[in-house]
Amino acid sequence: MYPLLRRLLFCFSPETSHHISLAAIKWCERLKLSGLVAVKPPEKPVEVMGIRFPNPVGLAAGLDKNADYIDGLAALGFGFVEVGTVTPRPQPGNPQPRLFRLPEACAIINRMGFNNEGVDYLVEQVKRSNFSGVLGINIGKNKDTPAEQAVDDYVICMQKVYPYASYITVNLSSPNTPGLRDLQFGEPLEQLLDKLKKEQSGLAEKHGRYVPLAVKIAPDMVEEDIFQVADVFKKYDIDAVIATNTTIARDKVEQLASGKESGGLSGAPLTEQSTKVIAILAKALDGKLPIIGVGGIMTGEDAKAKIEAGASLVQIYSGFIYKGPKLIEDSVRAINH
Repeated sequence: MYPLLRRLLFCFSPETSHHISLAAIKWCERLKLSGLVAVKPPEKPVEVMGIRFPNPVGLAAGLDKNADYIDGLAALGFGFVEVGTVTPRPQPGNPQPRLFRLPEACAIINRMGFNNEGVDYLVEQVKRSNFSGVLGINIGKNKDTPAEQAVDDYVICMQKVYPYASYITVNLSSPNTPGLRDLQFGEPLEQLLDKLKKEQSGLAEKHGRYVPLAVKIAPDMVEEDIFQVADVFKKYDIDAVIATNTTIARDKVEQLASGKESGGLSGAPLTEQSTKVIAILAKALDGKLPIIGVGGIMTGEDAKAKIEAGASLVQIYSGFIYKGPKLIEDSVRAINH
């Protein structure tokens, strides 16, 4: 059924079909019809970061930026849902067009630019939802916040989402906010993590619960970079690493229509590189921190490969667009074997 629906949805612009799809998912859940579009995957509980996940396949951040569709997405069988990226203040993101399909490559290029309604709006949506499962909230900085003040944006978001998140993801790796990726390295990274871990400790005491902190990294690092950031993550006791975000590389798609558009590339062209980064990261972390694998999971076997490379959990996004809800079940079953 989904290939037919996808053909129809792909008649619209990417952003229009995005909104239509999410609205449909929301209404399916409200009308108790989610079971018609998705087979609930088998239970495969796994404990990571001290959290029990009903299965290891989650939704990556970016699809539901404002937490408007949590209940509908959860009803499709995800073991966890990550919403955001959210920023302290609302921002429109980059001018349209900013989302491009590359169907020949099963890929997407986006330069959305953290378009979202702001952290206060997201918190209200989370409070209104009926979801009681594992919820990740992905936080970032506003585009007009200077890099030297970026930590303040992360702290503001962290303080506001802390009571409602199962875990919080610090997004330092989107290629669509100028200067953001510079925070992944050296002194800026250490200063940021030092401040956030201290904030986490204070919030844990205030709220009487510990909410793990994950950091999402880019796939465009050389091996030396990966080992360096791994050492920093271990030094500051970060609770998990999400590998990886979208890539700025274009070697696999530059010959395609829209293949040279600026932004982050996701989908099948990222599969191999993301898995390679996970394997190097697993070696560098030496079992000290768990990895959440994301990037180019288009089949159940792709999900299994991420786990075999060293990930404890996986997330899907572009594969969900191209393959539909069945990819969730396929991934859980492949990991289970």
